[in-house]
Amino acid sequence: MSQDQSRAAGRAGLRVAIQMDPIEGIDIRGDSTFRLALEAQERSHTLWYYLPDALSYRAGRVIAQARRIEVRREIGNHVSFGEDALLDLGRDTDVVLMRQDPPFDMAYITATHLLEQVHGETLVVNDPAEVRNAPEKLFVTRFPDLMPPTLISRDPMTIRSFREEHGDIIVKPLYGNGGAGVFHLPESDANLNALLELFMGMSREPVIVQRFLPEVRKGDKRIVLVDGVAAGAINRVPAAGDARSNMHVGGRAEPVEMSARDREICARIGPELKTRGLVFVGIDVIGDWLTEINVTSPTGIQEIERFDGTNIAALIWDAVEGRVAAKSAA
Repeated sequence: MSQDQSRAAGRAGLRVAIQMDPIEGIDIRGDSTFRLALEAQERSHTLWYYLPDALSYRAGRVIAQARRIEVRREIGNHVSFGEDALLDLGRDTDVVLMRQDPPFDMAYITATHLLEQVHGETLVVNDPAEVRNAPEKLFVTRFPDLMPPTLISRDPMTIRSFREEHGDIIVKPLYGNGGAGVFHLPESDANLNALLELFMGMSREPVIVQRFLPEVRKGDKRIVLVDGVAAGAINRVPAAGDARSNMHVGGRAEPVEMSARDREICARIGPELKTRGLVFVGIDVIGDWLTEINVTSPTGIQEIERFDGTNIAALIWDAVEGRVAAKSAA
C-alpha cells in the first residue's frame, strides 16, 4: 500500500454531522459548507445534516433529528436525502461541523452551550465554547495594535466624541453579519444622531464604530486560516457607491497576493486560533488593518480555490482528521 493509500485508509469512515441552514437553497458555486461536504464525501466520510432547530438536550444527552445526505456539484440537484435518524451527537458521530450562519444571537449561543457538552466525545468544529467566546467584532479587540481606531459603546456622547476625533467613520451592529446595518458616515453627514436613535431603539447592544478606511475602495481582503496557518486570500471589492465589500451585497471577488503585513497579522493571531480549536477562520483585512476575525461560519474557500488552485477544503479536513486521530489516541 502506498503512503497516500495508507493515509486515505486511516482517515476513511468518519461519521460527520453538519449543523447548517437549509441546504436546499444554498448557492453551490460559493457556499463553503457545500465545499466541505463535497470534500468529506470524496474522503468516504458519511454525511448527516440537520437544522439548528433540530438540536435538543434530553436525559443528559445532546441529540439531533438528522438526515443522511449525498452531495454533488450539479446546480439545482446538488443534494439527495437518505434515511432519517435521531442522532446522539456524542455517540453516533465523530465530527460535528457547526456551520449555520449568524446572527450571533441567543439561539446561536444556546447551540454552542449544547454542542459544548458533546465536544469531549466527538470533535466539534469550530470548538463551540471558543466560538461563543470569540464573536467576530469583539475577538479582534484582543489585538488592538492590529486594528483601526475602534469604539464599542452605546453612549451617544462617547460616540460623538469619537467622531469628532476621527471624522469619517463606519457604524455597524456589534453582532451583525453580511454587511447588514453597516453605515458609512462622512464627517459632513448629519445623520449620526438619528442613526443612533434607530440602533438604540432596536437593541440593547452597543454598536461598533471605527475610523473609515479609504483603502476599502481597493478591496477588503478575506484571508482564510486553517488551524492557525494562512492558507489563501481573496480581495473583495465594493460595488460602486457602496462601502461594503460583502459579496452577497454586490462586492466582487478578485485574486490577490498576501502582503508582508497580512502575513504579520496571521503570524500574530494564528497560534491563539490553533490553541482555541478554531480550525477554520476567515479574517478581514483592509489596507494594513485587521477588522474582523470570523469564527462562526467563515466563507471564501471556493473563491480562493478558483483563483489560485489551493484546495482549502482538503487542508481543513486534514486538520480535522488530525484532531480526530489525536483525540482517539489520547
